[in-house]
Amino acid sequence: MTNGGALDGVTVLDASQILAGPFCTMLLADMGANVIKVEKPTGGDDTRRMGPPFIEGESAAFLQMNRNKRSIVLDIRSDDGKEAFKRLVAKSDILIENSRPGSMARNGLGWDDLKVINPALVYCSISGFGLTGPYGKRAGFDLVAQGMSGLMSANGHPDSPPAKIAVPVADLNAGMFSVYGILAAYVNRLKTGEGQHLETSLLESAMAYTVWESAIYFSEGTSVEPAGSRHRLAAPYQALRTADGYFNIGAANQNNWERFAHAIGRDELLEDERFSSNAARMGSLDQLEAELEKTTTQQPTAHWIDVLAAAGVPAGPIYNMEEAWSDPQVIARGMDVVLEHPISGETHNIGNPVKMSGTPAQMKSAAPILGQHTDEILEFAGYSADEIKALREQGVAGPQV
Repeated sequence: MTNGGALDGVTVLDASQILAGPFCTMLLADMGANVIKVEKPTGGDDTRRMGPPFIEGESAAFLQMNRNKRSIVLDIRSDDGKEAFKRLVAKSDILIENSRPGSMARNGLGWDDLKVINPALVYCSISGFGLTGPYGKRAGFDLVAQGMSGLMSANGHPDSPPAKIAVPVADLNAGMFSVYGILAAYVNRLKTGEGQHLETSLLESAMAYTVWESAIYFSEGTSVEPAGSRHRLAAPYQALRTADGYFNIGAANQNNWERFAHAIGRDELLEDERFSSNAARMGSLDQLEAELEKTTTQQPTAHWIDVLAAAGVPAGPIYNMEEAWSDPQVIARGMDVVLEHPISGETHNIGNPVKMSGTPAQMKSAAPILGQHTDEILEFAGYSADEIKALREQGVAGPQV
């Protein structure tokens, strides 16, 4: 299944589950790759049973991570299942797996095994900590990576208990960095004809986003403390109270600071030595916030958004999910994509954030039901109708019921 996108004709064998790997393969599928999702016979991808149920045997979370894919149920622990998987490898350009480190190799499906079958294969492994080093064999999860990367130490408010970033940023970053590595390896393959093994981890992907916090540590040797919504290096860049809630202000340079002060009618702050420069403001954050909120609490959020937009000062409301999906800019950018699911009918999906003029991302099919495309994928791998029937009868292919 291809959709005529930038990756039209590229076949991806997705042996991953839950979040990091499926997020990676969904992004590839959006750009036209033919993604074959290999699922275990006992219930398939664990995400099918995580979070709020959407339809019988499915979850809303699974639907968000697996659009534009085809599902095959295959027992890759069995000899016949391994053989079927290897036949698919021979026809694939890219393979993604996020099994516990070493498990694919123990099944005879590691990089060293599969590169013999397909030397041009781009093989991507996603793990908790990377495949080398003292933690190379450990399992990992987003929460653990957030804690060990330093992200949680910097998150939340001063004197608050440890707080994870609400979205699974380590998982999602690992998926995004995998896309980056896969496409780089694929471009190299186009030039050389050679495949390669690439890997990333939740820990490294989380640490890669600690740009301000690590910059402070490397330059000053100190670990940052939680700062709420405040920026580490610029002010005012934070949430401020209003008469009916909060809004975010992004006056992160001197020009924006001056426009902000003018716009809210507080020109005298520009003459105050405590706020005369960014360095001075960073040294007087509590006083700066107090002075600004004397004014911002006098009017509702919508008033300040309109005033600051007219003045060219970056600012925005703080939405809940209902408000975010109702915003006219989000609607205009096509971020709510409705797809038809084979059982439940219309489903809402988060649109692709990359807009391409020549080969735009396309969302054509909702997440598959478990094993929905098993027969056609086995046929693609070269199996006859009788052979497919035998694999099903043996319990090698198709979900266990």
